[in-house]
Amino acid sequence: MAPPLAGVVRLAAASRVLVLALSILARLLFRPYDTSASLSPPCLSSPASSSDPNASVSAAVSSLAVWDGVHFARPAECGYEYEQSFAFLPLLPASLALLARSLFAPLVPVLGYRAVLVLSGYVLNNVAFVAAAAYFYRLSVLILKDRRAAYRASVLFCFNPASVFYSSLYSESLYALFSLGGLFYLFSGANTVAVIMLALSGSARSNGALNAGYFCFQALLQAYDAAVRKKRPLVRSASVVIVNRNTWHEKNLVVLALVAAALRSIFIFLPFFAFQAYGYLSICVHGSSEELRPWCKAKVPLLYGYIQSHYWGVGFLRYFQVKQLPNFLLASPVLSLAIYSIIHYTKILHQLLQTTSIHRQIITALEGRSLELYKTTDDMPVLRSELPAGLTNKAHGNSKVKQRKSVATETASAPFHDTLYTNQNIKENQDEGSILLVPFVLHLAFMTFTAFFVMHVQVSTRFLSASPPIYWAAAHILASPNCCSKRWGYLICVYFIAYILLGSLLFSNFYPFT
Repeated sequence: MAPPLAGVVRLAAASRVLVLALSILARLLFRPYDTSASLSPPCLSSPASSSDPNASVSAAVSSLAVWDGVHFARPAECGYEYEQSFAFLPLLPASLALLARSLFAPLVPVLGYRAVLVLSGYVLNNVAFVAAAAYFYRLSVLILKDRRAAYRASVLFCFNPASVFYSSLYSESLYALFSLGGLFYLFSGANTVAVIMLALSGSARSNGALNAGYFCFQALLQAYDAAVRKKRPLVRSASVVIVNRNTWHEKNLVVLALVAAALRSIFIFLPFFAFQAYGYLSICVHGSSEELRPWCKAKVPLLYGYIQSHYWGVGFLRYFQVKQLPNFLLASPVLSLAIYSIIHYTKILHQLLQTTSIHRQIITALEGRSLELYKTTDDMPVLRSELPAGLTNKAHGNSKVKQRKSVATETASAPFHDTLYTNQNIKENQDEGSILLVPFVLHLAFMTFTAFFVMHVQVSTRFLSASPPIYWAAAHILASPNCCSKRWGYLICVYFIAYILLGSLLFSNFYPFT
């Protein structure tokens, strides 16, 4: 039997200790390529700064903020001073400032404020990763319906190739925590908690706003289910009133589902656009520059897109240059695994829909009930308990209508809640797909396309590192008895281990790594 959730938590904590130990060891054995990270220039708003009581210790701790970590620590200390600073979303800087002024406040007189900010970030992100691993396991059990596969995937997530970023001053850990946690609560039926967590993921990384698509998928399932049920045939004239009432109820369910999905999606997008509005007010309205910045004059003044394009050269096919070939090679393992994951689960879904109707799959996802309760044909699915065989017993018919309304109400209020309880009794090693894989595959496909054609391709390793299908597919390869799969599984393990070692060595010493 696979180890329980507590085993995943212990493994995640052990992986963080390992990565931190490797990073510290690499820092002690090798000289950093760029030593400017230890410098602490004063904030523009307060040019006069007092020296730290332990300058050497403070500089050593502050130097742990490397690469983008410097840009996350600076807004936490000084606020958003420069235009390019707005590329780094506010959840991590705000969390650092909160911890440094509360839990770690006693250390400020000893180490200095900036060093405490960096220390707070390391503690926060490593704890957040352990929690993210727990949510990853719970979500995997829900979707895969196989605890052993979920555990194997969780092990791979704990030692993923982007591990060094999850233990550094980066936003990956917070994003993974709130995105994976939000998806778990979404598919468990706790929509309110899911909306809040997914909105927070959008304030950690810009791609967190894409998680709104999962609520849209949920609404489409409900709408399709209601639309199919509305088309049921009228078997007797005496049942016309009953069916008409049900049809009216199904229409209401469709409208309510679509409106709820729209509102939840807006809420998830809200933190990102609110931050863009803050940037517009800070630079375009209250800025000190006499001439407006070019993006301020645009019809849709989106600061984030302008920063990515102007300062980092991000854009469609702009990275396709001969000199960037090493970066494409660096990203090729994770891109290859992502493409395999998309193809693998697309085939599973295709085979699944060939053997069972879409409506059967939707019913299973929405209500978590046994398919034997339903009498279905290819063109006209009919719920067996909806229409009685005869209307001689009026009370029996009324009870069936009440039962149907109860099912519909459950579907609208907690669409994925029953699935959780169904999956608690699933068989081990159950190798079958689910329509719930669809949004994960679409999400991964969009992000893979973006990483390869639009972004700096080497960022793919960490950009895709919180995508569950990558680890689910890799776990499937590792468990396969096929000789070819065993060879690929060996290469996957080598890839994961090599990138952890390389990342701990290169990234920690300010050398380029993804």
